[in-house]
Amino acid sequence: MAHGLGSASIRALIVEDNRDICENIAAYLEKHSYILDFAYDGISAMHIALTNPFDVIVLDLMLPGMDGLSFCQKLRTDAFVATPVLMLTARDTLDDKLKGFEAGADDYLVKPFALQELHARLQALYKRSHGKTDNLLTVGELTLNRSTLQVHRAGRRVDLNPACMKLLQRLMEEAPSVVARDTLETLLWADERPDGDALRSHMYKLRQAIDRPFDSPLIHTVHRIGYRISEDE
Repeated sequence: MAHGLGSASIRALIVEDNRDICENIAAYLEKHSYILDFAYDGISAMHIALTNPFDVIVLDLMLPGMDGLSFCQKLRTDAFVATPVLMLTARDTLDDKLKGFEAGADDYLVKPFALQELHARLQALYKRSHGKTDNLLTVGELTLNRSTLQVHRAGRRVDLNPACMKLLQRLMEEAPSVVARDTLETLLWADERPDGDALRSHMYKLRQAIDRPFDSPLIHTVHRIGYRISEDE
C-alpha cells in the first residue's frame, strides 16, 4: 500500500498493526504530500525497510512477528540503517521510553496522539537528518558514516551500541569543540534522565571501543563541563 504526491515528498514507512490507526495517519499525512508505505508486522517491516529508501519510520512498539524494540535494534546494529525512527506506543513509563531510545529510536510519541503533533515531529526528524550534507565525519584516523552508521579507526571496524553511536556522532559533529554533559544527556534521554551518572557509564563503553585498542586517545574529558573528541589533548 503506497501513496505519493510530488517528488519533494517525505517518504515514510508506517509500522502499525492497527488498520484504523493506519487509515487515520494516511488520511492526514497524504494531505501534506507524504509518500506512505505500510507494514503490519515487524518481519514484513524489516524487509520493506531494508529494500526501500525512507526518510522517516513510524514504529509501533507492540507488533506481531517482531516487536518494535527488536525491530529498531536490528535496524541499527545489524543492518546499520540510520533512518530516523519515531516510536509510537501506548506505553508511557520512563522505563519504556529509555528502552526505546536505547534501542535506537530518535523520538517517542504516546498514544493517543494528535495527528498534527505526529506531522510536526516527523517534519523535525526529516529536517534534522537532511540538514547534514556531508555523511562522512572524520577526526584523525576515526571515521563515521552517518548513512550506514559504520565506524572505523585506522581501517579497523568499530562496533558500537545505539547509545554510544549517538554520543560519538554528536562529539564528531562538534569536534574539536567541547560538548556539554547536559547536551549529551538530553541527546540520550530527552527530559527524563535516569538517576546516577549513567552518561559516565556510556562514555566508558565508548572509550573502550574507540580508544583502548589504539595508541592515542581521541576522547577527552573536560572537567565539570563535558567531553570533546580531538587528536590533540
